[in-house]
Amino acid sequence: MTDVAAVTAVAATAVAAEIASQPECWRRAMAVETTALPAPGERVAVVGCGTSLYVAQAYAVLRETAGAGETDAFAASEYPADRRYDRVLAITRSGTTTEVLAALARARAAGLPTTAVTGDPATPVATAADALVDLSFADERSVVQTRFATTALVLLRTGLGLTPADLPEQAAAAIAAELPEDALAAGQFTFLGAGWTVGLANEAALKLREAAGAWTESYPAMEYRHGPISVSGPDSLVWFLGDPPAGLPDRIAATGARVASGRRDPLAELVRAQRLAVALAEARGHDPDHPRNLTRSIVLDTP
Repeated sequence: MTDVAAVTAVAATAVAAEIASQPECWRRAMAVETTALPAPGERVAVVGCGTSLYVAQAYAVLRETAGAGETDAFAASEYPADRRYDRVLAITRSGTTTEVLAALARARAAGLPTTAVTGDPATPVATAADALVDLSFADERSVVQTRFATTALVLLRTGLGLTPADLPEQAAAAIAAELPEDALAAGQFTFLGAGWTVGLANEAALKLREAAGAWTESYPAMEYRHGPISVSGPDSLVWFLGDPPAGLPDRIAATGARVASGRRDPLAELVRAQRLAVALAEARGHDPDHPRNLTRSIVLDTP
């Protein structure tokens, strides 16, 4: 039994097991061949849906910041086929999402090279994309995405040379760490990021909405003062993914809200937010493996 399978076998829910297996998944992702990923200098569109869109947002900022080339992130349904790119990169756990397959088809019709990062290469994405990166070892049973998304981002960061060598150990520490004080008692949650961690903040908020049906928002940190802070109060938890801007935590604390942040890599801190989503779902009597109104993949009927 592999380390990932062993973790999955002992957890109470699939999503809890998948969260706990991330250190091993990240180690494996750091060793995956990345030659199919966008080359330096290419102008790239990255597409995804839901969680995969937020991974795309984080990667786009990381790639541009690294000087690897202009990179735009789009919800797959919003990919502008008439805009010129050198490559389209799709992120899709299931390999079956209708909007992702349609975006790849539009890119192919425009003559653009395409690459897909997927958790299931035995799906339509295998023929929809020119090249595949197989992350099937990080695929998931749960509807709620956790380890596939983070493993995909580790792979993409590794391709840019931006993965800290100790990132799996940081993930393990995040799995063992305490959740923010009184986090389960909060009624309103806001996640804040800056640069590439805005995508992580969006993803953390989505996890709490999906798993627990929580009132959750996400913003670029400096935008929080421009209106959203008006909802903060003693019932709120405001969580920074990455270093907070100077003075902002004190300003938020003055509203009575709880303020949380971490010293680990922001991706490892996202793991702690995933754990909060599961704990909050269980505290509210929800099944975190099967959130209401959601399915593992969105496959639309053709008109």
